[in-house]
Amino acid sequence: MHSLSRRLLLSVSAPLALFFGVMMLVLDTGFRALSERSLQELLDSQMVALIAAVEPQPSGGYAPTPQTLESRLKTPHSGLYAAIRSQHHQWRSPSTAGTDSDFGPMLENGQRTLSYGMFGRDRVAIESRAIQFENDPSDPGGLTFSVAVSLTPYEAQLFRFRQELIGWFIGLMVILLVTLAALLHWVLGPVRRMEREIHAVEAGRSDTLGGGYPRELAGVAANLNALLVGERKRVARYRDTLGNLAHSLKTPLAVMRSRLAAGSPASTVGAEIDRMTGIIEHQLKRAAASGGALLGQAPVDVGQVAAELRGALLRVYASKDLALELAVAPESQFIGDRGDLTELLGNLLDNACKWCRSRVRLTAYVDERAGARERLQIAVEDDGPGIPQADRPRVLQRGVRTDQNVPGHGIGLAMVCETVDLYGGTLEVDDSPLGGARLSLRLPGR
Repeated sequence: MHSLSRRLLLSVSAPLALFFGVMMLVLDTGFRALSERSLQELLDSQMVALIAAVEPQPSGGYAPTPQTLESRLKTPHSGLYAAIRSQHHQWRSPSTAGTDSDFGPMLENGQRTLSYGMFGRDRVAIESRAIQFENDPSDPGGLTFSVAVSLTPYEAQLFRFRQELIGWFIGLMVILLVTLAALLHWVLGPVRRMEREIHAVEAGRSDTLGGGYPRELAGVAANLNALLVGERKRVARYRDTLGNLAHSLKTPLAVMRSRLAAGSPASTVGAEIDRMTGIIEHQLKRAAASGGALLGQAPVDVGQVAAELRGALLRVYASKDLALELAVAPESQFIGDRGDLTELLGNLLDNACKWCRSRVRLTAYVDERAGARERLQIAVEDDGPGIPQADRPRVLQRGVRTDQNVPGHGIGLAMVCETVDLYGGTLEVDDSPLGGARLSLRLPGR
């Protein structure tokens, strides 16, 4: 019962069997009703023929002439029997010869009955009708005409019909179940493929799940790939951070060692210690960032984070005649860590405030047509000098600054680029209608 295909087949088999059982019952009832009508019509036609064929007999009573009798009424045990009875006379068809035939009691004038009985071992249906001929002094009590038909052919026909009906329905049910099993095998093929690819990832034969999944599984595959890529990037990030930390501390330590050996003043050593402290804080902050954690994260309101940063930056750049505009669409949300979004927007807005003349604008909205990891569109623009085309690839590298006169370390945009990459988004640098630079982000959102 741990297989979806088996569960579906078993759950479908029960209602399918019930449906076929009801259909068999309906068809069997209809066939029996049709057989009974056919039998009734046969009895009625034989009764009419018998009544039309009777003639008064010289010895009294009534009997049909031999020429008018149906051939089966002349043949013993033929399955068709007839009798004409009165108070004083009785006629039975030759087919009753050697048969223990009991047509039942005589009827009163005008009565008509349909009953069932046994002629020996043969079960029969008997129709009887009482008739009084006008001006008939020979039989004042009237005549009772009876016609009996053997039910053996009808019961055999019904038995064959039921056998064929059961056989056809069992065959049809088997065909339907086999067809359903084949359809389930085809429909659940992507699920089995995902299972195989997950095993391949666990065994180290593959890095991520493949593409081309149906719409219902595409989101699952994309989130699994995001989780796998995010975990690998996070591990690599920790390793790079430790490597960077070790490498960054080598130079200050060497300087301190040489200064101490040369008897340099404490101010020089203190400067190197401050430098090491800054390096450690930066690397630890970078390592502690969540970096691409998408699954299980509550969405973050972009407008709220942007408003908080706007207030802080206006205080920092209070000496500058600065207009910081926010054009954030309502309910724009970032799927990820709040600290990461704060760091992203903070670096971009701080960089724009440094370079602008008097105006900075942040725009954010959600593009439903974009992919799941690029739906949140964010743009930060300024009216500063902009970034030359040749310098745009370089400004995203760590430690690169296009103007040494502006304070900074050249790592803000590099950190933004790294964080955006961890979320599977994109970062682009181009010209702004305001006259300066525009940095556009595409991130997971809704």
